[in-house]
Amino acid sequence: MGAGHAHRLYRHGHSPVHALPPHTKLAAVFCFVVVVVSTPREAMWAFALYALLLAAVAAAARVPAGYLLKRLLIEVPFVAFAVLMPFVAEGERVQVLGLSLSESGLWGAWNVLAKGTLGVAASVLLASTTELRELLLGLQRLKLPPLLVQIASFMIRYGDVITDEMRRMKIARESRGFAASGVRHWGVLAKSAGALFIRSYERGERVHLAMVSRGYAGSMPVIDQVTAARTQWVSALALPGAALVVCLLGWTL
Repeated sequence: MGAGHAHRLYRHGHSPVHALPPHTKLAAVFCFVVVVVSTPREAMWAFALYALLLAAVAAAARVPAGYLLKRLLIEVPFVAFAVLMPFVAEGERVQVLGLSLSESGLWGAWNVLAKGTLGVAASVLLASTTELRELLLGLQRLKLPPLLVQIASFMIRYGDVITDEMRRMKIARESRGFAASGVRHWGVLAKSAGALFIRSYERGERVHLAMVSRGYAGSMPVIDQVTAARTQWVSALALPGAALVVCLLGWTL
């Protein structure tokens, strides 16, 4: 899969969570999210236990609470959507702090907030303890369609290239005295976007020709064979296993 590629969410460390093979962590997070989504929304105590489980994983991975909470801000649009649900949903109304809110909307907002936050937190922990290259190797190990893995690999590798090209174009505009300050400058920005698209397309063609000339035939060579011992699988699946017990209790109690 080529050389490593660091990303901003990754937090370098040597914890037991960092040491787990990537495909075991991917499977664990997927199973955990499925269990959380399957939990009845009325079992509020279950979601508190899920949060404690994630806190235990964060402690084991030595990921600070502030670091995790800061990256949870990505779910702000979902929070805004959830806040609006009690006001726009239909059904029986209840009075909360002098406001007439929909009861079904309140339950729906809680459902979105609780499950969405836990899912995002689990994903952030995964990204904080696993490099992008390892994630791609893990997806490959889990038998995800090779074409999808390659597309994701190319997006990751050349996303920074395109971003850097945008930065250079911005510097070039500003060095010529340009400063976007209103609608009348949209034409210049649109031309810059068009030029960026053409440059990116041409770069993609050159990269493809270079790969073909080096023997690329539709599949990337696997440099590292990622394997996992039984004990590593047990350690990784401890999180979704404990969550499954909580979920079953939520349905029975």
